[in-house]
Amino acid sequence: MDEREHESREPREGVIEFNSRSRTGQEGADLGAGAHSTEGADVASLTERLARLQTEKDELMQTLVRRQADFENYRKRVERERQEDRRHGIGRLIEDLLPVLDAFERALKAHDDPAYEEYRKGLDLIYRQLWDTLARHGLERIVASGKPFDPYYHQAIERVESAEHPEGTILDVLQDGFLFHGRVVRPSVVRVSFSASQSDGGKSSVAQRNSK
Repeated sequence: MDEREHESREPREGVIEFNSRSRTGQEGADLGAGAHSTEGADVASLTERLARLQTEKDELMQTLVRRQADFENYRKRVERERQEDRRHGIGRLIEDLLPVLDAFERALKAHDDPAYEEYRKGLDLIYRQLWDTLARHGLERIVASGKPFDPYYHQAIERVESAEHPEGTILDVLQDGFLFHGRVVRPSVVRVSFSASQSDGGKSSVAQRNSK
């Protein structure tokens, strides 16, 4: 009887041992699958977070570039406005100094007497210093004598008949004109030629039309 009981226990213990090994293997497989699933989820989460951070970085870089460009444009605009204001201020001062320049020129032309030679030299030196200073800041004299009349640069106060010059040629400059950085600050006051033949031709054509 003891032997039968011992034999009957052995198969049961074998069955229990077999089932235990089966459960242990299944549990290991389940744990391995769970670990792989967790690792995959972590990788996906990190990848998504990295992509989001990269997008934020790109947006910040674009914003920084735009801000730098806006600041550079602002700096250039302020500098340009500052230069324009400075130029306008100098231009107004130069306009006020033009009569002084004219007075110097009239004084130099008036004193040709040798007795005033030393006086004239000193006056000429002061005049040249004044002119050099104004020219350094952008003042230019308008060259008008012998040029065709241009109402933008010239102001005609008299028309003189001339057979030697084409119609509209500047014969005399009564007062010099000046440019400041290409802008006319004072036009040249001039005498302009006209042709008598063209004037007579015009009168004759008018008379002919009236006679008709």
